Amino acid sequence: MGNIIRKAVIPAGGLGTRFLPATKAQPKEMLPLIDKPAIQYIVEEAVRSGIESIVIVSGRHKRAIEDHFDKSYELEAELEARNNETMLSVVKEISQLADIYYVRQKEPLGLGHAVLCARRFIADEPFAVLLGDDILTSEPPCLRQMIDIYEEEQSSVVAVMEVPWDQTHKYGIVDIEQGKRVSRVRDIIEKPAPGQAPSNYAVVGRYVLHPSIFGLLESAKPGKAGEIQLTDSLQELNRLSSLTAFRFDGRRHDVGDKLGFVQATIDFALEREDLAEDVRRYMLERLGIHAK
Repeated sequence: MGNIIRKAVIPAGGLGTRFLPATKAQPKEMLPLIDKPAIQYIVEEAVRSGIESIVIVSGRHKRAIEDHFDKSYELEAELEARNNETMLSVVKEISQLADIYYVRQKEPLGLGHAVLCARRFIADEPFAVLLGDDILTSEPPCLRQMIDIYEEEQSSVVAVMEVPWDQTHKYGIVDIEQGKRVSRVRDIIEKPAPGQAPSNYAVVGRYVLHPSIFGLLESAKPGKAGEIQLTDSLQELNRLSSLTAFRFDGRRHDVGDKLGFVQATIDFALEREDLAEDVRRYMLERLGIHAK
């Protein structure tokens, strides 16, 4: 039997204000981690998880995302003329990753609204949502594990990880049974006030959702910051049916945060054969440590 989760939504309509002025004319999602834009890591995880079709919910000034995943005849012809087979293969592969579609979020009205913009594309199928700020690394991919859980539990799934208690106000926080890798959610709260979080398990940018979420998003009232919050509708979905939390054990990089972006760049560089030794040597020099 084929994968029942075939479609994914990647919201990419935000203004990227935390990375100004770099994002004044360039989408935040296209900022490179070494030589690959952040959004490509997200698309690759979706593809490795069995996703066939992806809709990217974008906004104004985001054409660079479309161009990146499109075929580039001029560039391919130039690389072919230079006999640069390696880079030609890399460039061709990007445009062949998946069937990618685009829909505009005309106003930045929140994550819930961004997901709702994909309703016609998803129709009545269960689907995945991947947030571009969270790059999750594991084998098998986080989303693949979540799809397996959805198929087994027949319940919408959110990925969660432990975060420091003093950071819980930055996330959607779940109240779950401790110690279990897969657990039914008792409650989910969007950015609880300091000291009000029911746990330190935060939702980390991966969801597998039943299409009934769209009806809840459509009738949702604006929440914090006047936005349509996905968390509010997940809370209602959990009340009407069920919501499952998957404790993700891999590595997470929050590339929507400046420090997280720098950390991701360093970590990915240290994993590359062409860069690792030189980067390690440079870091040791900067820290005044003599390499052994």
